[in-house]
Amino acid sequence: MMDVELNAWLLFDHAPSNAPDAEVVSRLPDGSVHRYDYRTLGGRAQQLMHALDGLGIDRGERVATLGWNSFRHLEAYFAVPCTARVLHTLNARLSPEDLAYVIGHARDRAVLVDPDFLPVLEALDGQLPGLEHIVVLGSSVPDTPLRGVIAYEDLIADQPTEYPPLDIPERTPLGLCYTSGTTGRPKGAEYTHRSTYLHAFGVTSATAIAVGPGDSVLTQVPMFHANAWGLPYGSALAGAKQVFFAGPLDPPAFVDLLLAEHVTISAAVPTVWHTLAEEIGARGGLPDMRHIVVGGSQPPRSLIARYRDQLGLRLIQAWGMTETSPLASVAWPQHRMRDWDDDAVTEAALVQAGIPIPGISISIRDDEGAPLPHDGQTMGNLYVRGPWVIDQYAEGEGPESFSADGWFRTGDVAIASPGGYFVIADRTKDLIKSGGEWISSVEMEAAIMALPAVLEAAVIAVPDPKWLERPLACVVIRDGHGLDLVELHAHLSTQGFARWQFPERLEIIDAVPKTSVGKFDKKVLRQRFAG
Repeated sequence: MMDVELNAWLLFDHAPSNAPDAEVVSRLPDGSVHRYDYRTLGGRAQQLMHALDGLGIDRGERVATLGWNSFRHLEAYFAVPCTARVLHTLNARLSPEDLAYVIGHARDRAVLVDPDFLPVLEALDGQLPGLEHIVVLGSSVPDTPLRGVIAYEDLIADQPTEYPPLDIPERTPLGLCYTSGTTGRPKGAEYTHRSTYLHAFGVTSATAIAVGPGDSVLTQVPMFHANAWGLPYGSALAGAKQVFFAGPLDPPAFVDLLLAEHVTISAAVPTVWHTLAEEIGARGGLPDMRHIVVGGSQPPRSLIARYRDQLGLRLIQAWGMTETSPLASVAWPQHRMRDWDDDAVTEAALVQAGIPIPGISISIRDDEGAPLPHDGQTMGNLYVRGPWVIDQYAEGEGPESFSADGWFRTGDVAIASPGGYFVIADRTKDLIKSGGEWISSVEMEAAIMALPAVLEAAVIAVPDPKWLERPLACVVIRDGHGLDLVELHAHLSTQGFARWQFPERLEIIDAVPKTSVGKFDKKVLRQRFAG
């Protein structure tokens, strides 16, 4: 067999060569729509490659992005690694302190920043001595006290549209993404050319997101977070049309874009699909949509049922982590379920974390590291390994997360079934131990969110002098509805919860705090209700 390196050039060249007329469409923050094709993207990305050389950034050095999902960000996705530099996507929602930390920790030499995020860098002026170049992703530079700032369009202007491909070894670092830092300082996950190519191939598989040449893909997942679940790379590998929505979520504008661009696949966290449901229903649905991928946290059964029964749309849950590039499993129903009713399929497949994508393996282990059975009942620590799972963090941090036999310890507690599916019972830190017995906050949250009155729910442990910990339900109520503890207990009793598991307190809150990637941030709630 030919010895072909699986690098960014093999990934980059496919769409401009084989789907040159397929579109890349960006709805920008000002409401305007930019569109061009892969042929044009290929030329502009190669202009950026030459421009990066002109900045004097050495091969192997880090180039950061701080931007919305857009065509210019996609150009950087290819130009940076194709010149053997490392693409560091910065999380725009990190605190200023954490953002300064990761830029310094990564030793970023340059940053490509959207005008909307320029004030973030201005607030860090003087704290980033290693950052030498600031490129504003636009055609002009806004007024700014920062020095040495150049507009992206000026940077690439007059550069050649062809760049000689580099023979990059496939195990060379390609990208860098930091964890959201929910349990301490963010840690860096460094992806290689090989792992990114294989992950992109996995995205196109019918076992994963099933992206093909005939699809129009709108990735709402931020491009700063784990390569937007790999969809920009996977879509380019398939030659699929790509659609981007830049700026804060605006449901009418977002649904306008889904309809106008005949989007067939979209992906976002559950809270986004909660927010969009009313607007989608008011428009009569999404006739072109094949399936919607939801991840980041487990979607409640009620949300899956609402999209299925009221909107005629299928929500498919995916699971993964920054450390797994991130896609690791997807909850597609199996053929044996073809004659089952909808509720049975939902219970057996759709609310699961899924079946590992080919190439990914999981192991359920006890606290001593011994394997536990995949019997659908035994709860244990979830370990994972595969060709796009990191084997260490940047700078060798967090060695305790990696086992001696080569597995990554996820920090999740899971239950695996004989049929191939597994479900996340909880994060280790979110399990509630009451009177020596474990209570899964994830299961209870899903049950509570099945109530028509509930928009969001987070369950946390609070100290208890007798039982050590007891569950506290923090609930966001829909407009025009109400809920009390008696009603909550009555509902939980119908969902299979024992009386000793019931929350003794119910807190009605305005919103569940979110992490920088849209997950429920329970540490904020634990701090709020610690007393």
